[in-house]
Amino acid sequence: MPKKREFPPKELAAARGADGQPRYIAYEGQVYDVSASPLWAGGEHMASHRAGADLTAELADAPHGPEVLERITRVGVLQAAAEDVSELDRPGGKLERLLKKFPLLRRHPHPMVVHFPIVFMISASVFTIIYVVSGVESFEVTGFYCLGGGVLFTVPAMLTGLFTWWLNYQARWLKPVVIKLVLSPILLLVGAAAFVWRWQDPGVLAVLGGIGILYFVLILLLTPLVSVIGWYGANLTFPLHEEVKGG
Repeated sequence: MPKKREFPPKELAAARGADGQPRYIAYEGQVYDVSASPLWAGGEHMASHRAGADLTAELADAPHGPEVLERITRVGVLQAAAEDVSELDRPGGKLERLLKKFPLLRRHPHPMVVHFPIVFMISASVFTIIYVVSGVESFEVTGFYCLGGGVLFTVPAMLTGLFTWWLNYQARWLKPVVIKLVLSPILLLVGAAAFVWRWQDPGVLAVLGGIGILYFVLILLLTPLVSVIGWYGANLTFPLHEEVKGG
């Protein structure tokens, strides 16, 4: 059986498809040639993963498993870098061991938390609209409580999002990430301002006019803001263009 070719990390890094170079990726020590795959055109996959890199950690956050690599040609094995000889000595070694012991920390903290602000913020808008239409005060109070929940959970959602971005996407400036980074603080600011306003003035919507209109607009803004943030977040994991190509 012929010996598999060994790729030094520098040679893998150069295989990005530029200047006539092939496009290679690595996973768990194996090197794959993705040059012929239209999903890797331009050296990128799903605007998230780049050729010329070891994707072992990144694949854990993908919507598919490593079985997709069975259809790709293996061209060799990845040579261990000198700094990888001792995991205890290299930066991040302890974090890697922690993630292996508790793999849910790599993928799940952000998805687990992010659904709460989505539900609460939209509910705040919905219940406030129902109050304006019906005049039943209990709906307005429910909307206020939902607003508080939305503001509360937006903070951990943002923190876990930053952690996931750093861990699984190497803090790369992807378009969906940039949009989320811009809109999330705006969502938090609008929600917090509306919450404090309603807390200080419980009767702000008693008469829908004047200053009450501004408060009502703030509440309505929560739904489009959180929807856009959620849309681009979902596109990171389940890209729409992938579904179109597959269909």
